Amino acid sequence: MKRLYLVLLSLFTVLAPVFAAEPVKYNKELDGFDYPFEVQTFSFNSQSKDLAMRYMDVGAKDAKKVIVLLHGKNFSGYYWEQVANDLLAKGYRVIIPDQIGFGKSTKPEFYQYSFGQLALNTKSLLDSLHINKFDLVGHSMGGMLATTFAVNYPGVINKLILINPIGLEDYSRYVQFKDVNFFYKNELASSVDKARNYQKANYYDGKWSDEYEKLLLPMQGMLAGEDWPIVAWNNALTYGPIFSENVVDRFSQITSETVLIIGTRDQTGPGRGWLKEGVTRTLGDYKKLGVNAHQLIKGSTLIELEGLGHMPQVENYEVFIKAFNQALGQ
Repeated sequence: MKRLYLVLLSLFTVLAPVFAAEPVKYNKELDGFDYPFEVQTFSFNSQSKDLAMRYMDVGAKDAKKVIVLLHGKNFSGYYWEQVANDLLAKGYRVIIPDQIGFGKSTKPEFYQYSFGQLALNTKSLLDSLHINKFDLVGHSMGGMLATTFAVNYPGVINKLILINPIGLEDYSRYVQFKDVNFFYKNELASSVDKARNYQKANYYDGKWSDEYEKLLLPMQGMLAGEDWPIVAWNNALTYGPIFSENVVDRFSQITSETVLIIGTRDQTGPGRGWLKEGVTRTLGDYKKLGVNAHQLIKGSTLIELEGLGHMPQVENYEVFIKAFNQALGQ
């Protein structure tokens, strides 16, 4: 009996690390992955589809100051946690949506993605919450969405804050058009290692940390799950508006008070790998792009963060939050 016990104990010791190493798996709506605040659902019909837009709504419902935070393409609302906590301490009500196709929101089998559509979805969410005046913040792809929102619904915005937005140049002018199959194939071949290496090189100046790694957990879980093909398909579809909509043309149409927060080391240049024949432009020169956007957006303020890249709110929060507070007017 003792010998059997020792054999079983030895077997458990050998197998325990194997079981412990089993990766966490998430489905297409990230069930099981905890967001920093309670997640709620806005159900609506769009393009003949019943959709669920998940969002976080934190802070006093009667707060005098309301702010909406729009995520970038490679993340969803969860990465706004630290910014949201600072805003809550300042008395804001904070709304953080996951756009359709992202995070915990619906991943349709097909959806005609456009920034106009995503702006309308977001406006419908805010209307359902009876929110009709707010500050709007957009980071990365969220900056393209926020710009479109500001042009389409200028009357509801107190202030527009753009944090290292993409779309500061017209990609369709310089980049070959690609079928969605091109992006789908790339997304199907995604891996955590590829994402980590890309972000390390392009976001964090070759550095890496546990904080950066935590932001990859949703992707890691979805890659391990069974729904990655539909997640990858939506990831591919959402490249469409990035490459086909010229947000630069909309800058002159913005009437809201606008602040640009630009990490000047940023070199994010979507489509850099498939430039049109003869194009020699260097995409993603944020040092110049920020200044150009500032000149195009009438009355805007430009805050440059020297030495920071595409994710200043993660790379150096202390420097970022000073600029953000300045943008808020505090």
